[in-house]
Amino acid sequence: MIGASLRVHKVSDRVHLIASGLFACGGFGALSAIAILYTSTGRAAICAYTMPIWVALAARVFLKESLTTARMISLALCAGGLLVLLWPLIQAGVSLGALAAIGSAICWAIGIVYLKWARVPAHPLAVAIYQLLAGALVSIIGMMFTGLGVDGPIGVLPWFGLLYGVVAGTAIAYPLWFKVLDRLPAGTAGLGTLLVPVFGVIASSIVLGERPTPADLIGFALILIAAVIALRAPAQPIQT
Repeated sequence: MIGASLRVHKVSDRVHLIASGLFACGGFGALSAIAILYTSTGRAAICAYTMPIWVALAARVFLKESLTTARMISLALCAGGLLVLLWPLIQAGVSLGALAAIGSAICWAIGIVYLKWARVPAHPLAVAIYQLLAGALVSIIGMMFTGLGVDGPIGVLPWFGLLYGVVAGTAIAYPLWFKVLDRLPAGTAGLGTLLVPVFGVIASSIVLGERPTPADLIGFALILIAAVIALRAPAQPIQT
């Protein structure tokens, strides 16, 4: 990234980046935060990562990306794995947390497909900056209406979690993600993120003590296989 230009010359391109960021960073971040408040971390991650399904379908409609055999198999395995994982929530009645997490997935998908459609000729780091600024704007507006929601002093662990989220989860992860999105079809990039909820649930099990059930393990296995198939499949040219 040394020597790369981070300027976005056209006003229309800046508008596209901000509009995409309002969905991909702002909407996703706000709704996923609400989801974590009303359901378990593992379940929130699972619901949020229905995103690849929405991306693959929207990319087919709006970007004319072909649904190859490998991608359809990956989607089917993804849907099956998510159904297994979400079945306990469906039986108990879909909660506000699950709805918010699914809403975050749809917002993320809209931002991805919009950005791919806009074809903004900018460096991935510049794309990340504009997207995160849009997300920060949503967060600021949200805090103006709801307040910070913090009672009493903040301990060391929350600050460490915030630092990790800002540096590793945002400053490093977002430029890498936009580089991937620049190089791969939107559907393939989206399906590749199916690995994230698997690691998320493993982390919640280790850190928070949330124990996956045998059904969860089956769902994780299906999602993992779906991600591997999607990532190993050759990229197909976009049909016009």
